[in-house]
Amino acid sequence: MRNHTITALWEEIPDDADDLVLVSGGFRIYVCLCGKQLPDRTAAELHAMETGQCTTCLGTKVEHIVPDYAQDCTACAGTGRRGTQLRWQLAHAEAEAAITVETVRAVIAPLSGPFRLSEVADAVRDALGLPVGRMPVGPRVRDILRRLETEGELILVSAPDRMLRGTGVVLYRDPSWEHATAG
Repeated sequence: MRNHTITALWEEIPDDADDLVLVSGGFRIYVCLCGKQLPDRTAAELHAMETGQCTTCLGTKVEHIVPDYAQDCTACAGTGRRGTQLRWQLAHAEAEAAITVETVRAVIAPLSGPFRLSEVADAVRDALGLPVGRMPVGPRVRDILRRLETEGELILVSAPDRMLRGTGVVLYRDPSWEHATAG
């Protein structure tokens, strides 16, 4: 069996580069160990899919977010394999169906002062009787809290844990929110 791990090599990144393009696979050249030419991210993902590699980390087991910062791949649980990635995608869909905005609102309604993502995720898991590791509760709760933030119900009160590219690309490990007060 040939090795089809795909490596992304960083190109020169202009100072005014679009951060969304940067974190979603831009400003990179893709090279597969099998020798196949991969002109862009789409071709790299297609080749990864065809060869059973995770389409997020491209078989490397690591997500390279920006130059000099990488983390274990969250899409395939750091395995580099497509099968694991597909199981996690199904688990994400299951979490989306099971964990509703109303559930999260009910959990955070009695909270006063700042509350952490991990605290809310644990409370939602307990409220729904979900076993640890069964589905990605934390990422689903985070998405709902961010939605409530954009709708003006919550205010993010945490500073980023790390700035990866100025203020445009930041990392929060366990952010805190509080209820927006009616003015």
